[in-house]
Amino acid sequence: MKYLSEWDQWKRYSSKSWKRFLEKAREMTTHLELWRKDIRSIEGKFGTGIQSYFSFLRFLVLLNLVIFMIIFMLVLLPILLTKYKITNSTFVFIPFKDMDVQCTLYPVSSSGLIYFYSYIIDLLSGTGFLEETSLFYGHYTIDGVKFQNFTYDLPLAYLVSTIAYLTLSLLWIVKRSVEGFKINLIRSEEHFQSYCNKIFAGWDFCITNRSMADLKHSSLRYELRADLEEERIRQKIAERTSEETLRIYSLRLFLNCVVLAVLAACFYAIYIATVFSQEHMKKEISKMVLGENLLILYLPSIVITLANFITPIIFTKIIHYEDYSPGFEIRLTILRCVFVRLATICVLVFTLGSKITSCNNKDDDLCELCGYNQKLYPCWETQVGQEMYKLMIFDFIIILAVTLFVDFPRKLLVTYCSSWKLIQCWGQQEFAIPDNVLGIVYGQTICWIGAFFSPLLPAIATLKFIIIFYVKELSLLYTCRPSPRQFRASNSNFFFLLVLLIGLCLAIIPLTISMSRIPSSKACGPFTNFNTTWEVIPKTVSTFPSSLQSLVHGITSEAFAVPFFMIICLIMFYFIALAGAHKRVVDQLREQLSLESRDKRYLIQKLTEAQRDVQSQPA
Repeated sequence: MKYLSEWDQWKRYSSKSWKRFLEKAREMTTHLELWRKDIRSIEGKFGTGIQSYFSFLRFLVLLNLVIFMIIFMLVLLPILLTKYKITNSTFVFIPFKDMDVQCTLYPVSSSGLIYFYSYIIDLLSGTGFLEETSLFYGHYTIDGVKFQNFTYDLPLAYLVSTIAYLTLSLLWIVKRSVEGFKINLIRSEEHFQSYCNKIFAGWDFCITNRSMADLKHSSLRYELRADLEEERIRQKIAERTSEETLRIYSLRLFLNCVVLAVLAACFYAIYIATVFSQEHMKKEISKMVLGENLLILYLPSIVITLANFITPIIFTKIIHYEDYSPGFEIRLTILRCVFVRLATICVLVFTLGSKITSCNNKDDDLCELCGYNQKLYPCWETQVGQEMYKLMIFDFIIILAVTLFVDFPRKLLVTYCSSWKLIQCWGQQEFAIPDNVLGIVYGQTICWIGAFFSPLLPAIATLKFIIIFYVKELSLLYTCRPSPRQFRASNSNFFFLLVLLIGLCLAIIPLTISMSRIPSSKACGPFTNFNTTWEVIPKTVSTFPSSLQSLVHGITSEAFAVPFFMIICLIMFYFIALAGAHKRVVDQLREQLSLESRDKRYLIQKLTEAQRDVQSQPA
């Protein structure tokens, strides 16, 4: 330090102080983590596999909370400040220019809620009094908010909030996936190294509490069991004869055909239910009894929920006969369930889109005039939001109902009626990680799709996931048993995020189509003066200065996109080649370390033999 200048000394001292501050801040944030003690307790009692599910659930709670804050700040806050006169601002209402009056008709239901069960129907379906609230898209029929010095463009803010939460979700998931991929890559290189790390370097010497020490013991024991189970599977595969290999592959082929048949049956049932519901929704609700009303309104949601509930049970039973490793069983079961979950949403969205854009013979003139089926769907964005709302509510109801009316009674029967043979065959409930992970990924995908049509849906999803955390924790502690087949969470964490990324891609596709292809409603919403939602972007760009417009048009042109894509490909190929070179160097270093260990072993052996020879010689 004495040979450095005062400026360099100050920079080095500032750098060390800043690093020390960041370390202290990280230590403080670890104590502020949501559900930190609960998740650590679960890890010690049930292993890292089940702990990874609850950590994943905590991540979704934080993600939905941030998404809601983005929508609240960009869309809801300016409206609330003006509505309750907190600021000196006024609403700028949408002027209906060059628009037919028939397209602006929006007959909102005003039945007066005569019967009490109408409140229940409205809460479950989002109709009635909820349809006119800020929960749905149709409430935001405002062109902007005029403050003293500027006018806040609400249509642009509405679209920007959607792009922002989708981009944030993508970046956050990719970041966590890269971190999990690094851990997965390190731990999958050498199996013997995993044992050494756990046995010789797995203990945390900062633990001073007896209960925490017991939890750490349990966690290490579960991880070692998982490693030994995977090693046993690898040895079993290596010792298979050709006849056993042929038999197991034939069995897997047959079971995969059964899986395809189950998937086809689910897809067909969902399609039939959706078409039936759409065709019979023309019937007057007042002429229906309560049961018929609920069945017609919620038939797609009921069938989708039943398919999502039944298929994981079938797949979990099938996977046990395919003789895979525990970690691969989790991933394959999740992949199979992903097809069911994603297909259910795809069928529903595709059916709604086809009904919105298709016209009946009687309404061809009005449909061609408005660009969509205005008679059946006067505010189609709100009605799509109601479908997403119903799916989320029904999914939440099913989770609570299964826990309260299936898992807890099953635990009581197993505990107090264990002498019955039927109860012995049924057994205690096992915490099925694939089913639970797919359940929350399914709910998150619904939230991503529905947040554009129902801006408050992320807040509902946040509250839903918080309740699910405590319900699942109680169910795990008091009604479930740990899985007899252990597995590591390092591989599963990355795979959970990969499935979540697939759900995000699924959500982006229908949102992009609806914003760019389907004409926006002329009777409600902030985009009534635009043919499509995306047209607000070109209109905003047209207000920029000419030089900035030229820059934006140049960046979005093909002349810029093609060279940019080529440069990105070259950079990607460079990093791939660099990673391959690093991998070869690492392999060479490992081989060198192995040779050095053998040389040391050989020298120790020779030294021991020489000592024995010296001791055996007579004095």
